[in-house]
Amino acid sequence: MTTILDEDEPTWFPDPMNFDDDGLVAVSEKLGTERLIEAYQRGIFPWMKMDFAPYFWCWFSPNPRMILVPEKLKISKSLNRVIQKKKFEIKVDHDFTETMRACASAERPKQESTWIEEDMIRDYSKLHSLGIAHSIEAFLDGERVGGLYGLAMEKVFFGESMFSTVSDASKVCLAYLVGLSHQAGVELIDCQVHTSHLESMGGEEIPRKQYLNFLRSLASSSKSVIDWTVFQ
Repeated sequence: MTTILDEDEPTWFPDPMNFDDDGLVAVSEKLGTERLIEAYQRGIFPWMKMDFAPYFWCWFSPNPRMILVPEKLKISKSLNRVIQKKKFEIKVDHDFTETMRACASAERPKQESTWIEEDMIRDYSKLHSLGIAHSIEAFLDGERVGGLYGLAMEKVFFGESMFSTVSDASKVCLAYLVGLSHQAGVELIDCQVHTSHLESMGGEEIPRKQYLNFLRSLASSSKSVIDWTVFQ
């Protein structure tokens, strides 16, 4: 049975381990910054609205979980050449909201519409203003041609979405994120679900239980306060 979240208790979620591998944990009418922060800390994220609940946000914690450990990043020879040539100008938090909009409009295989709707853009932009959500953007000849965004909390970067209109642009952004992760003490990049794109760059799937335990261990360790302004 699907749990409908109480809008008067924005920080309550059921235990993800009590649900099937597809990861649907709950649904809610609204997102909200409080609920989003609590969800990510519990290993849960909002995703597409579904046919059985077209007016509700669906919250997921899938099993297995796709992650990228920064030290395990794989860069192909061809991508390394692109990076070394500095084909793209990389900017951090240049225009977070527009990066989200670009991700929303990106064409994706087997997906007819985007889950990145206006209320999601609004709430994540609020998280950006709070210094929690961040974007990395690739420019070519002054035009944004790739990017990604996500949330940085504790020692985890929770990746949300990426886009690319020019070959390798999003891959360079991910490589740049890993570089920042080394500097900022980030130990894990959450990639949510498997894609061949992420796997080719070192992403791996781990059991949900292992992922949740990892989150708890990082949260209980000494906090790493990341000042993203130094990267802008």
